[in-house]
Amino acid sequence: MDRPPFRFAVQATNAAGGREWRDTVRKVEDLGYSTLFLADHYLGPGPAQRAARTPRQDLAPIAAMAAAAAVTETLRIGCRVFCIDYHVPAVLAKEAATLDLLSDGRLELGIGAGWSEIEYGALGLDFDRPGRRIAKLAEVVELIKAHWRGEELDCSGEFVRVHGYAGRPRPVQQPHPPIMIGGGGRRVLSLAGREADIVSISSVPFVARDADGLDPQEVARRRIEFVRDAAGERFGRLDVESSPYFTEITDDAGTVLAGLAKSTGIAVDLLRDHPNVLVGSSESVVAALHSRRDSLGVNYVTVQQSQIESFAPVVARLHGR
Repeated sequence: MDRPPFRFAVQATNAAGGREWRDTVRKVEDLGYSTLFLADHYLGPGPAQRAARTPRQDLAPIAAMAAAAAVTETLRIGCRVFCIDYHVPAVLAKEAATLDLLSDGRLELGIGAGWSEIEYGALGLDFDRPGRRIAKLAEVVELIKAHWRGEELDCSGEFVRVHGYAGRPRPVQQPHPPIMIGGGGRRVLSLAGREADIVSISSVPFVARDADGLDPQEVARRRIEFVRDAAGERFGRLDVESSPYFTEITDDAGTVLAGLAKSTGIAVDLLRDHPNVLVGSSESVVAALHSRRDSLGVNYVTVQQSQIESFAPVVARLHGR
């Protein structure tokens, strides 16, 4: 499969203070990662967070992205991914353009249709059916691109109605900063194939066979085909991004996988070959990523904040190759 070179990101969402955050993002840059991602989640400790089963995420994305850009030189910044219903679309377009301008062109804008009904409810938001959320996402992406072109806006859709002014500031990156769209279904991945520069593939379920009888590898391949069919000749230029659900660099993969199986109830054999698991030595993970790029198209890998240092040898081996 003809794919771009590897690059890597860290999704970091926690810091006890400004110094700790500055130290974290500088470490991400120094260790050769391409991008620092935040997340767009808002639930602190309490029954809603427990029900939603979201991990601890203390930092709101826009302020933390700006702070990260201010103390780094080459590190790209983004959010994996902004939820369209958590932000006024026209305001988000301007915030994003400002981040690109003030970072000297280092923004990657991740945007999605939302998924956590529990978080929506806790925030007092209505959680619409998937088709309408994806239709809104398409209109928001159209608005953002128009805003970034600097033209006078005239968007009169079902969900987005913005008109009578030109978007400012113009972002540094032209024709626009890279847009990441994520998801797992045909409709949203087809939108991503048509409109995005980075397609983020959401985690494949941890079941031996899904409702269609597909194993996890087959599910992942089907998702890539949704993207490829919609992207056409663009596909070879798209980054395909994925974040392993379980990641650990270790010389004793068997013990780690057995521990995960015990804590999650997922069979070891399912974990070992799952497309969202990277457990093993640096050498075995490098080999697995080569294999996944060839078979699944994934060339852009995001690891979590806890893996910054342990995953760095893989980054050193593969970045840009």
